[in-house]
Amino acid sequence: MAATRDDLFARFDKLGISHRTVDHPAVFTVEESREIKQEMPGGHSKNLFMKDKRGTVSLVVAESDTQVDLKILGKVLKSKQRLSFGKPELLEETLGIQPGSVTPFALINDVEKRVSHVVLDQAFFEFEQIWFHPLENTASTAIAPADLVKFIDACGHNPQLMDLGNLELPGE
Repeated sequence: MAATRDDLFARFDKLGISHRTVDHPAVFTVEESREIKQEMPGGHSKNLFMKDKRGTVSLVVAESDTQVDLKILGKVLKSKQRLSFGKPELLEETLGIQPGSVTPFALINDVEKRVSHVVLDQAFFEFEQIWFHPLENTASTAIAPADLVKFIDACGHNPQLMDLGNLELPGE
């Protein structure tokens, strides 16, 4: 059974991660969230649930204004052919969340470690706090960037920090 928002906050508390949550109307895209997030200082995200032809699953966590070249990222990750967006059914069975609610916090539900790559944008480390959905798109929760890494580590994943706005092909 997938973790709830309260389960997530209990995990934060157990890990000593300070967090603050703001409830808001449901948002499904970065564009929809821009007005709401004006009241929330810090970094905001776009979260991409991706897979390749082998079925390798990746979670790409980018700062909301970062332009990510998925073709280059796929090569950096040594993906089989191009990265594509994972289907809603795969998202739900892997991370226990619905489309529109993709968040690194959903790694709490990846007990089978099906997500092979967790990629974090280095741009987040320019902010004191960064905001993500707490497993549902009707709220946003802020934590410190270092605490995000701590949380991901505690979920059994090793996040890869990358400058997602300036990716280069391997060997260049």
